[in-house]
Amino acid sequence: MSHVEDELRSQPECWERAAKEAAAHRAALPVPGERVAVVGCGTSYFMAQAVAALREETGQGETDAFAASEFPRGRAYGQVIALTRSGTTTEVLSLLAELRGAARTTAITADPETPIRRAADHLVVLDYADERSVVQTRFATTALTLLRAHLGLHTPAAVTDARAALTVPLPEGLVKRREFTFLGRGWTVGLANEAALKMREASLSWTEAYPAMEYRHGPISISAEDTATWMLGPAPEGLAEQVRDTGALWIEGGLDPLAELIRVQRLAVAVAAARGLDPDRPRHLTRSVILAP
Repeated sequence: MSHVEDELRSQPECWERAAKEAAAHRAALPVPGERVAVVGCGTSYFMAQAVAALREETGQGETDAFAASEFPRGRAYGQVIALTRSGTTTEVLSLLAELRGAARTTAITADPETPIRRAADHLVVLDYADERSVVQTRFATTALTLLRAHLGLHTPAAVTDARAALTVPLPEGLVKRREFTFLGRGWTVGLANEAALKMREASLSWTEAYPAMEYRHGPISISAEDTATWMLGPAPEGLAEQVRDTGALWIEGGLDPLAELIRVQRLAVAVAAARGLDPDRPRHLTRSVILAP
């Protein structure tokens, strides 16, 4: 079993622990009404998109998500949350150094024994969700679970669905598809972006991700019999039929959207195996991007 496969299977237990510990981290996390930015790189950026949408959808305050390298320096925030599994990513560390004294900062990380411990005002450590794999799975979803719980949005049903996601068979013929499209709405747009990234990283697949309502505005033109289109969360009315009319395989998951992401992670591993690839050694990637001075 690859590291990534082993780690993705531990997610239900990680989510349970994160949800239980959320209250203990309250002082380090945003309060309702506070203007907040959530930043990260790669997978962490897509989790930031999900968090920002969730916080705004529940009326808890204006919240933006940025890739750490694209943070708008002229914009003021009460707090900046940085998601960083390794605690060593250059763009995150550079941004936190710039923000010192200008905004309260909190880093959510898997490894506190890294430069991140000196870069942020507050540290939330999820060391039990750390990973050996380059390809992120459990740290990202555990960090999002912690923040969902902090927002009052986590329920035990999400963990139940996560366990189901590990055993429910993937749709027949899905692994053999050549093109994969992931769609989301609201907070699940970030999950769709992450789903596409997982397929690229682990299996070198051709993938896209869009807000679901945008799919009709051009991208649907590429759908064909070799395409699988996966909806994370409830689909817009009529979209499933339109996608099926193209010959594409339509997948509308009935699980909690974060649990559906586990199913996508399983798909990425399965496609990698079918193509003779090692998901623990993704092409051109390292566990953390550390840029030379």
